[in-house]
This record gives sequence, structure tokens and C-alpha cells, in this order.
Amino acid sequence: MNIQKKYKYKNFVFLLINDFSLIAFSNALEPLRLANRQAQKELYTWKLMSETGENVKCSSGFFLKVDSTISEIDTDDFVIFCGGQNIKKYTTKKILNWIRKESRKKIYIGSICTGTYVLAKAGLINDISSTIHWENRESLKEEFEHLNISDAIYTIDKKWFSAAGGTASIDLMLNIISQDHGVNFAKKIADQVLHDSIRTEFDKQLPLIPNRVGVRNPRILTAIQIMELNIEEPLKPSDIALNLGISLRQLERLFQRFFKLSPKNYYMKIRLQKARHLLLQTEMNVLQIAMATGFTSSSHFSKCYKLEFEITPFKERGFSNREN
Repeated sequence: MNIQKKYKYKNFVFLLINDFSLIAFSNALEPLRLANRQAQKELYTWKLMSETGENVKCSSGFFLKVDSTISEIDTDDFVIFCGGQNIKKYTTKKILNWIRKESRKKIYIGSICTGTYVLAKAGLINDISSTIHWENRESLKEEFEHLNISDAIYTIDKKWFSAAGGTASIDLMLNIISQDHGVNFAKKIADQVLHDSIRTEFDKQLPLIPNRVGVRNPRILTAIQIMELNIEEPLKPSDIALNLGISLRQLERLFQRFFKLSPKNYYMKIRLQKARHLLLQTEMNVLQIAMATGFTSSSHFSKCYKLEFEITPFKERGFSNREN
């Protein structure tokens, strides 16, 4: 994305959605403030908006005062949707209709954390690359199968951009600032927030498998990758061993050595972890989640789920709904 403008400053509009992530929002806003401070003049301006113009509660429980309700904005503005928990609940028809209308203007439109859901629901990012926080990636894929959802920390595609949330917001904004005022200027801002390196859109949200599991054995890593790519239709451990060119006994010895688990049990943990994400982040029913994670019945799924998490999927979803 080449974000250039011939005016003296750029104005950012942050649309705060109830239960938005405070860390994702503040990490997007602070680089702009620090850019002004570093330049000792106003390079960027911003305003906060909400659907109704009322104060908005973040996921930490604090309320932020906004400047106005959603309304007409200048064509040289950036609009950023700031999401967090319960994004589906707060994605209203009024917001969707408003952003569809605004998208026809020559403005840049983006999202941080779960704000990408709003753009997907509005049907605006069907043909571009986008990202969302890793906890919500599977649920977004389930609801919008045609989307090109990246696991990058942020994406930039034409006039659209998105950041996964957390510290990824800093990297996205520093990228924009560096295009405006150079990499060295952006690095000075990164130093101010003790951000030791500016990540790019090619950096991934989660560590690679070796870093996640703490193992470097190539056969183990390949086996785990095969498992993660075959959740809905799980493979037999013997098939995984055959794919690796080793015997089932060798595969079992490797998993016992590194994880004190059989390949079958390790595979089950991967499937149940995905099931938990779908349970807490989507509206799929328990049977649908069971099928999506390779179980042939909801009863078998519930039994395995309770053994792993000490709670049934039905109760876990019930507790989650009451808390939210």
C-alpha cells in the first residue's frame, strides 16, 4: 500500500466498538501521537467515534469518551474499526450500512483485532488479503469460507489494511509512518515505545512449530504439521508414520521421548484445542464443532472434551455466555 497525501496531515477516525481491545487500540494511536512529538508539529490528527456517540466500554471495563457518532467524513481520512470481544453482537446493521457507503469514497479503511469481522460481514474484503487475531481466525474462516485470511501480524492490500491486535497495531502504524516520513523517523518512534524492531507484513502471529513446541527434531515437526493440516478428517498414526518413511513404533518412540504422549493422544490434544476455539469464538453448535474436528458424534466429542478440560462443551459455552 502506498499511502500518500498532498495535504499537511492525515486524519484517522477510530470507530470504537463495545468491548474493543484497549491494548490494540492504544498501540495504534500512540505511534501517531509520538510522531507529532518527534516532528514537533502536527503530522497526524485523530478522532474517536462510536455508533451512537455515547462513551464506549473496552474489554477491560473502562469507558472512553468519543468525539461523535458515525457520520460523514472527509475523503482524505483513514477509518479504523477497533474490535475485541463479542464482535458479532455489536456489529449492527447501522454500522454495516455506514461503512458500505463510506467504502465507495477514496478513503483508506482498516481494522485492528476483531474489527476485520465488520468488514467481512459488510462484504467489503472478499477479494483482498486480511488478518484477524489468531483466536478468531478459525471462526472467521468458518463463517466466510471465501475470504483470504492471512496469519500475518498485519496485512495491506490496496486501500484496505488490518492488524491482528496486541502489539501488531504498533507495527502497522509504524509502517504507515515510515512511508510518510522515512524508516529512520519510524525507528525513532519505535525506540520511544521500546519496540526493538519494526516487524513487516510477512511476520506471522504465532511462532513457528519449533518455537511453539520447543522441539527441533524434523520428523516430530513434520508429524505435527501433518496433524494440524488434517483436523476435520484425522489420519491414523500409521498413515502419518508412512508419510514420514518410518515405522509406527518409531513414531511412537519419538512422541514418548519428547512429549511423554502417544501420537494419538497428542493429535487428540490438537483437535480439542481447535474445538475449544470454535466453541468460544463461533456460533457453531456442538455437533458442528464435533464434525469440524474429526469426531463422529457429539457424545464422543463431549466425553473427550471433558477429559481434556474438565468441563463439558455444553457447560463451557453456557458459562462463557453468562460471563459475556
